[in-house]
Amino acid sequence: MAEAVRRRLIADDGSLIAATHHSGPVGAPVVVLAHGFTGSEARPEVQTIVEHLRRRLAVIAVDLRGHGRSGGWSTLGHREVADVQAAVRWGRLLGYQRVASLGFSMGGAVVVRHAAEYGGVDAVASVSAPARWNYRGTKPMRTAHWVVSGRVRRALLSRTRGTRVDMQVWETQPWPADPRTAAAALSMPLLVVHGDSDHYFPVDHGEQLAAGPSAVLWLEPGFAHAESGIGPELLDRIIEWLANLGGTLPQQLP
Repeated sequence: MAEAVRRRLIADDGSLIAATHHSGPVGAPVVVLAHGFTGSEARPEVQTIVEHLRRRLAVIAVDLRGHGRSGGWSTLGHREVADVQAAVRWGRLLGYQRVASLGFSMGGAVVVRHAAEYGGVDAVASVSAPARWNYRGTKPMRTAHWVVSGRVRRALLSRTRGTRVDMQVWETQPWPADPRTAAAALSMPLLVVHGDSDHYFPVDHGEQLAAGPSAVLWLEPGFAHAESGIGPELLDRIIEWLANLGGTLPQQLP
């Protein structure tokens, strides 16, 4: 396969977004990959997913704003929809006729909201995503909110994880539509994957995301959370669904 091609993309609000195009088999769709909070394409677990995806698909892996090689500040899923749109636009410019999106955790919420706000994708897969904003019902999420709510703690997060967080965007009301509201408005196929052992977001988040007319829910026994928890068998099934743009697989697992 050809070497990966890196680009700096300009989001609609002017943010500089780092993205990498990985070619796949001839004629394959391209999938825009959005990582979770504190992630980036440089993370080993994301690299593993990219290598797995490109056996069947082309991939545009995005470092969401405030993460990795991208500029700007993370808005915890608020303005990141523009980052995904920049990658989708690049995919179309590269000549891909079929474009899907795949997101994990925060990225899973982002791709759902992107599809509702921008459209332009043929299928969406959301893994381990929150269905609603400001969720604090689990210890990991209470810890996450505590970290990002303090200036010193955000500075430490930037130094240790390379993630720069902007909290001011959430001081403006009203908040944007939450992911479950966005999901209910989608017309393209939506795959929602959620684990029954997710320690960040309980299964009701997956159920709420999959309540819309175009959605199918895969509730996975033993699956924990996002990139670090996914195994090759589940990833293979997601790739099969994406390769067919959600059109030829059963709508409910046995």
